[in-house]
Order: sequence, then C-alpha cells, then structure tokens
Amino acid sequence: MASISATPQSQAFPSDTGTGTDFSAWSAARLAQVEALLERWVPHQAPAGLGEAMRYAVLDGGKRLRPLLVLATAEAVAGMMPPPDDAAWRAACAVELIHAYSLVHDDLPCMDNDVLRRGKPTVHVRFGEAQALLAGDALQALAFELLLPADDGGIGTGLAARLCRQLVRASGWQGMAGGQAIDLAGVGQLLDQARLEQMHRCKTGALLLASVEMGATAAGANEPTLRALADYGRALGLAFQVVDDILDVTADSATLGKTAGKDAAADKPTFVSLLGLDAARAYADTLLAQAHQALDEARLADARQLRAIADWVVRRKH
Repeated sequence: MASISATPQSQAFPSDTGTGTDFSAWSAARLAQVEALLERWVPHQAPAGLGEAMRYAVLDGGKRLRPLLVLATAEAVAGMMPPPDDAAWRAACAVELIHAYSLVHDDLPCMDNDVLRRGKPTVHVRFGEAQALLAGDALQALAFELLLPADDGGIGTGLAARLCRQLVRASGWQGMAGGQAIDLAGVGQLLDQARLEQMHRCKTGALLLASVEMGATAAGANEPTLRALADYGRALGLAFQVVDDILDVTADSATLGKTAGKDAAADKPTFVSLLGLDAARAYADTLLAQAHQALDEARLADARQLRAIADWVVRRKH
C-alpha cells in the first residue's frame, strides 16, 4: 500500500466508557488511516453527481466500528506487529463501504423511511431517491473492487477470494438482506426471542462477524483461532443490536445522530419491547461476558483492543 502523506481530520473512537488511553490512541491512529484511504478510494469522478452522493454517504461520519474490528483482529492474530498489511486495510475499507451502502438503502422510503443519519440528512433527502439507490449500488460494487485490485494490491487471489466470500455471505440473503427482509415482515408482529435474535444476527450481526473473520483471515489465523474469534464476533454483533435497542428508547436524536424512538413508532419488535429495559441491559452484559470468554479461548498474544471494542459496544452512549 502506498504511504499516505496527509491525514484528514478523523474523530477518535469514543472513549467515554473507561476503555483507557491506550485504546484511544490506537483507535485514533487507525481511524485516521481508514479515513484517508476512504477519501482516496471513494471516487470524485463518478458521473452525473454520483460520486458526490457516494462520498456524502461514506466520508466524515460514523463510528467506523467495522474497520476497527478488522484491524484489531488482524493485529491480534499477527501478534500486534504493526502496521497491518494491505489485505487488512483493504478489508477494513471494504466492510465499511458495505455498511455505508446498507445504511443508504435502509433509510430509503421503501425501507425505514428515515431522514437523519450520522447527524445529517440521509442520502435520499439530500440527493433524491434514485441517486441514493445508485450510490448504494455503487458503494457495494466498490467494496469488492477494493478486494480485487487490478495490480493484485498485495493480496493473492486465494486470499482475495476468501475475503470476498466472507463479505458476500454477510451482505446477502444469509446476512444483511435476509435480516432486513425479516425486519420488514415483522412489523406489528410479536416475535419470540429466538426469532428476534435470528433477525439481528443477520441484519446487524453478520457484518460485524464478517469484520472479525476478515481480519483474522487477512492475518492468516488457523482454524481453532478462527472458530473462537467467530464466537466473539457473534456475541459482539448481537450485543451491539441489544444496546442499539436500549439507546433507541433512552437517548435523543441529537446524541444518536439518527432518529430516536423510530422502532417504537414503526411498531417494530425490539429487545426492549420483548424483554423490558432492565432485562435487555442484563442480556447485553451476558453477551459481553461471552465475547470476553471467546477471546480467552482464542489464546491470542494480545487481545486488548478487541476487549476494549467489546466493552465500548456495550457501554456506549450513542
């Protein structure tokens, strides 16, 4: 990967949950690099204003949790030998592009019909529905272009194929698309906990799990380590959604950067509506303990950043 001479301003990963200055410094450095790469790789030159809509959807906003999971996992598997190689950086940016595309489409009137995302008007509000749809399509395609660079980009064809398969599986009918279909079909229905978990393991959890798997794969993890890290990713992915449901009823729109209370307004089933607020919080703590246990079983040389990310996911305020 070519060196980056100028680093754009990047918001440090939130550190308001006691994760410590070491994690804050690590995440700030990784976020700056991810932001610079996204700035470089999301094109200005896409025709008819499409590039502007793509860049609006991706740049200068978001927690960048998924890229950080890729990088933290790759570093933990490799024994904390910085910097991550080109495969890990490309995987980190590819998974963020898929996430951004999913948000653009999720906000469309035919889906969740939301007008606020990352503290600013959603892409279809700013650019129109047709342009938003195309921007999401283009971001999805760009993610795989990053994993399959014309010049090989330091990624062998075998590794590139494995990374693409992990990302495709998390994005399609077994992952986000399938979860969104369950979500739309579940409006106004009473889902039991198993069905609710199935929906969110697909819709939200699959891409978080893929972030962990792709980081491990990029770093050459063996099968026992991959299995343990997959358990971590599954627990983390579900915990993220449980906390999202909690914040939807306890935080305001300004804090969240998106519309608060929209799930209740849309009569969607959530962990809070199913379990109650206190039980949902307790369940998030249980999932956090499971994530930590999985990291113990992975026997990584240094899993501090992965532990800190899990702690932040459950203790975050937005």
